[in-house]
Amino acid sequence: MLKFTEDHEWLRLDGNVATVGITNFAQEKLGDLVSWNCPAIGAKLQKGAAAAVVESVKAASDVYAPVSGEVIEVNTKVSDEPALVNSAPTGDGWLFKMRIADAGRA
Repeated sequence: MLKFTEDHEWLRLDGNVATVGITNFAQEKLGDLVSWNCPAIGAKLQKGAAAAVVESVKAASDVYAPVSGEVIEVNTKVSDEPALVNSAPTGDGWLFKMRIADAGRA
């Protein structure tokens, strides 16, 4: 089940791990993605803090951490092929995974 933020991020929970991406609405507004600056593995993020930046032909936009936790994986496929975010924003176009600091609050 997906959960959504007001800033157009989504997260999918699997135990205490959240997979994070941007919504279909967000990718449509941005247009064709050309690159992204991913968070570092091991980075500790606070809910609502800027975690990454996605860049399109139109603009750059921050991606915010939907929960507090530690980055445990980034989607290298998106680094190689940013258009995955446009073609499958809630599938193969996910951006990063976090170990949730407090899974009861996700």
